Amino acid sequence: MNVQTPPAKLTAKDFASDQEVRWCPGCGDYAILKAVQMSLANIGSKPENTVFVSGIGCSSRFPYYMATYGFHTIHGRAPAVATGLKLARPELDIWVVTGDGDALSIGGNHLFHVLRRNVDLNILLFNNEIYGLTKGQYSPTSRVGQKSPSTPLGSVDSPANACQFALGANARFIARGIDIQAKQLGELFARAHAHKGASFVEIVQNCIVYNDGVFDDFVAKEFAADRQLHVVHGQPMIYGKAKNKGLRLNTKTLTLEEVTIGENGVTVDDLLVHDEKNRMLAMMLTGLKPPAFPEVLGVIYCDPATSYESAVIAQEDAVKAKGPGDLDKLMRAGNTWQVS
Repeated sequence: MNVQTPPAKLTAKDFASDQEVRWCPGCGDYAILKAVQMSLANIGSKPENTVFVSGIGCSSRFPYYMATYGFHTIHGRAPAVATGLKLARPELDIWVVTGDGDALSIGGNHLFHVLRRNVDLNILLFNNEIYGLTKGQYSPTSRVGQKSPSTPLGSVDSPANACQFALGANARFIARGIDIQAKQLGELFARAHAHKGASFVEIVQNCIVYNDGVFDDFVAKEFAADRQLHVVHGQPMIYGKAKNKGLRLNTKTLTLEEVTIGENGVTVDDLLVHDEKNRMLAMMLTGLKPPAFPEVLGVIYCDPATSYESAVIAQEDAVKAKGPGDLDKLMRAGNTWQVS
């Protein structure tokens, strides 16, 4: 009698390669790497069925540190390479790792198309609001006034909002997390992996060398509780150290406003309830910035639709069902002409 022994459950270490992890000491990428490895183990991913694709930048060293398949591609082109891979091998779990410069500058066009097409990829955008690998130039997400080697007098550019860019590209899954919040990141990665279609996760990541503390207004311990709103589908938008703050819709101006429960007759029933499928609400939430409003974290928008590769495969199957083709007939069909 044969006895089948189930395979041992994988751990985070099973997804860590033998390569020395080489980021600056204190970089937020270390925390994200650990969170990804833990999440893959928890959701039951298989290393032989998992691929990490990256572009250029500090975050793009990711494939070297994962005991999975991987591609370290060229600047901004990771979404294009990942799309080709998904079409060729749709059964694979493919993760795209990119930075704010790699994705939103030279790669903006590719990111836009992979999101609008809804290719079944898990896209992780590390946003530190600076170019770290090339020594601290300002990036598309850098704030007005950012001083850097390329903007010594301060940036005058209006910064890009990564999540609103994704919404504008008609992404069907958008989430935001913080590098040092491993538990919350793990939950976001699990949701992103379960989503069929393009999942976009912006990760606020600290660059300790070139942009240290840029997110302190909502990440630092003294501000975190009062400046972080972790949204949950179907739950009222409550936050604050005393859980007495919330967001309410001003029906006259159609804008969001911060209110305090117990003041001016405000109750929990007056607060907005998070609806992942509400696109307009997602646009409003992703536009909020501290200190006037909290930073909105969690799954902000999720409204699944047919994924790109499944639609392409369905087309191919429909054509194959018609029987073998005739290449000679195809070449002579349509508009033809004779040269005399």
